[in-house]
Amino acid sequence: MTPKHEKQEFVTVLVRDPRIQKEDFWHSYIDYEIFIHTNSICFTRKTSCVRRRFREFVWLRQRLQSNAVLIQLPELPPRTPFFNLNNPQHVDQRRQGLQEFLQNILQNPLLLSDSRLHLFVQTQLSPEDIEACVSGQTKYSVADAIHKFATLKRRFPKEQEDKKKEENYADSDSESSSSGLGHSSDDSASHRCKESTVPEES
Repeated sequence: MTPKHEKQEFVTVLVRDPRIQKEDFWHSYIDYEIFIHTNSICFTRKTSCVRRRFREFVWLRQRLQSNAVLIQLPELPPRTPFFNLNNPQHVDQRRQGLQEFLQNILQNPLLLSDSRLHLFVQTQLSPEDIEACVSGQTKYSVADAIHKFATLKRRFPKEQEDKKKEENYADSDSESSSSGLGHSSDDSASHRCKESTVPEES
């Protein structure tokens, strides 16, 4: 029998609030808010939310798969050349697929032991900075990065002035968009999490 005082662990993950971000004059992309609420001892922060774009999810899946070769990871929503940033149905289908992907990933104890996953869902570190942190090339630890982001609410850190841009990664989600509808300027508001009230599960 389970002792009365032991609470069942849970992880609630929501992918929501898709926003169109301007990349340059011709290109835009969509990023999504990842909201985590948990009582799991695996997590440094019990509540967090960050914004990520599709190609960052692609990077995460590749890295997790390379470190857990015996596990068949869930699939991401398919890339499609006909994906339209201004089509709410396309955007919501991708959002749902990304949420299901993370829900499945976060249920696997082996994958939960990968620091890249925690940095991905609880900080705004770029993929290259995640790799640097995990490989011990930074002055801060994984826990430091997660705690620091929770107080700064911005991409962290700015250690290198010549920080590489994320465009080193595949342009899988970069789309041309002539419409300005739904665009959000890349200011602090675009990376700020919405107020969230998620009841604690029993």
